[in-house]
Amino acid sequence: MEKIFYTSIQNNPIIAAIHDIDNLDSAINTDCEIIFLLTGNIFNLRDVVEKIKLKDKEVYIHVDLLEGFSRDLIALKYIHENIRPSGIITTKLNLVKIAKEMDLFTIQRLFILDSQALETGIKSIHMAKPNAVEILPGIMPKIIKKVYNETNIPVIAGGLIQDKEDVIESLKAGAIGISSSCKDIWNL
Repeated sequence: MEKIFYTSIQNNPIIAAIHDIDNLDSAINTDCEIIFLLTGNIFNLRDVVEKIKLKDKEVYIHVDLLEGFSRDLIALKYIHENIRPSGIITTKLNLVKIAKEMDLFTIQRLFILDSQALETGIKSIHMAKPNAVEILPGIMPKIIKKVYNETNIPVIAGGLIQDKEDVIESLKAGAIGISSSCKDIWNL
C-alpha cells in the first residue's frame, strides 16, 4: 500500500483533487496516477471509486467531506472493507489513528493559517504518525520544509497552487507531491 503510493507519486507528483463529480472524467483521463476524492456520498461513493480504479488510478478519499457517513470507527471500517479506497485523507487525529490500526494508508490534512496552527499541526503529526501529510495552502515553501524536517513524514502541498512555478517551488522545498483541483495543473 505505501509502496504503491510512493511509486505512483514518484512517477507523477501531480495529484488530481476532485471537489465536483462533474470533473471526474477529466481527472481520470490525465496522466495523474493519484486522485484525491474530496466529494461523494453514501449513494455514489462505491461507483466513483470503482470508476477511478478501472483507469488504474489510486484513489484517496477525504472522509471528512463525505455525505451520509459519520466520522467514526464504523464508517471507516465500512469504507475500508466495502469501498476499498487506496487510502484516506482526514483532518481528524482520531481517524488517522484508527485508519492506521486498520492498515489503511493515511494522509493527515493540515490547514496552516498561522504559527500556532503550525505548532499544533506538527504536534498532531507526531501523535498520529500518518503515512503522509497534506499542507494547505501549499504555496509556503518554508513551511513545507519545516514540517518535513521536524516530522520526517512526506509532505504533499495542496491549495492555492495555480501555476507551474508554484508546483516547482513546492517540490524544491521538499514536497513529494502537489494536490490541485486546477485542471491546468493536472496536465503539467
